[in-house]
Amino acid sequence: MSKTEKSVELFEEARRYIPGGINTSIRSLPTPLVFGRAQGPRIWDVDGNEYIDYHAAFGPPILGHCHPKVEQRVFETLRQIDLIGTGTTELEIQLAKKICEQVPSAEKVHFCNSGSEATYHAIRLARAVTGRPKIVKFQGCYHGFHDSVAMNVISTPEKIGTQAQGPYPRDPLSAGSVKEVVENTIVLTFNDIHEVANTVRHHGSEIAAVILEPVPHNIGCVMPKHEFLAGLRQIATEKDIVLIFDEVITGFRHGLGGYQKVCGITPDLTTMGKAMANGYPMAAICGRADLMDRFATGGGDVFFAGTYNAHPLGTAASLATIEELEKPETYQHIFRLGERMRSGLTDIAERLGIKATVAGFGSVFLTYFMEPPIENFTDLFRNDADLFVEYRLKMLERGIFKLPMNLKRNHISASHTDKDIDRTLESAEASLKELRR
Repeated sequence: MSKTEKSVELFEEARRYIPGGINTSIRSLPTPLVFGRAQGPRIWDVDGNEYIDYHAAFGPPILGHCHPKVEQRVFETLRQIDLIGTGTTELEIQLAKKICEQVPSAEKVHFCNSGSEATYHAIRLARAVTGRPKIVKFQGCYHGFHDSVAMNVISTPEKIGTQAQGPYPRDPLSAGSVKEVVENTIVLTFNDIHEVANTVRHHGSEIAAVILEPVPHNIGCVMPKHEFLAGLRQIATEKDIVLIFDEVITGFRHGLGGYQKVCGITPDLTTMGKAMANGYPMAAICGRADLMDRFATGGGDVFFAGTYNAHPLGTAASLATIEELEKPETYQHIFRLGERMRSGLTDIAERLGIKATVAGFGSVFLTYFMEPPIENFTDLFRNDADLFVEYRLKMLERGIFKLPMNLKRNHISASHTDKDIDRTLESAEASLKELRR
């Protein structure tokens, strides 16, 4: 076991001033860790323990921690300009142009600071342009902390009902959620286009938007059926419903154009964040010009504001990140390592006779301890959650950081190497052998 005395001591101090000692609800760890340094694919805690990092803050540092090109651009910008808070900067014009060139749905772009802000604005805009109150989301998808979508992410079986009973009952993530807001969200089954069509037949005149992660990564990696995404596009077009792809995770990580470019389905609005700035707070909402022009910034009636929107440092970091991602070798490298990792983990599980399914796409990977199929959240009730967490705790002991929490995905960055993959696979085999004994 690694030494954690200093982490434990500092964490006790943190708890005196910060509720629970952490500033996001899912940063809690079985053994408290306080981190002091990050570089490339590695992080170090204050006791000096080194880890190969695959958690990657849920995905932002796609190039690796403290990437020199990103840091250089941020430092140069910091010496030249900080927050002005009026007018526009050249940096945000350059970034908006980049996104419009790369993302199929992006005719115009607005910048904000977090994925939750972006999805909030997208849903409000959809309600404004349609004049309708309801939205559709899918069980297992997470779209931020606001009441309209903060529900039915990782629910227990008794809280989601069955398809035969119709739309799932709501399972809010938080006390204090406004009942009237929550009740205007319809929760359905991912990859079930028939359930969507049936719901729209009964409630179509009330539905403003359908919002989804095109690949539900908040429950690991559940790949979408092409006919499901294509069906959503057709239904939304026929019924004048706004189709929103929440690409806060998939955008930039799965390609410069997001997963929408991979699958060939273009939504009306797209939200992005995380990997677009390699770890700096930055997010965006983009989409059709006629929708985006309804924002008050363009003379419309939908309020859009934020003191830190398009902050020069986040904007500079985004530009530097995108420039690195525009180099063909960047995605080639992380996708190749992703395939090596998934293939290696699959081979290990098969050799050891462990019931497992290695899932992922591009640079994302994880091992479910279950057999296929995996098409929606309810399939994941078959995952051995205890083994999932125990395995990751064993990996943590060996210096491999994968968040020890059920269903959470892992990320490979451009700074990871083949040697990192080799060491990780060796640690995975040793950990699984130990657990099997």
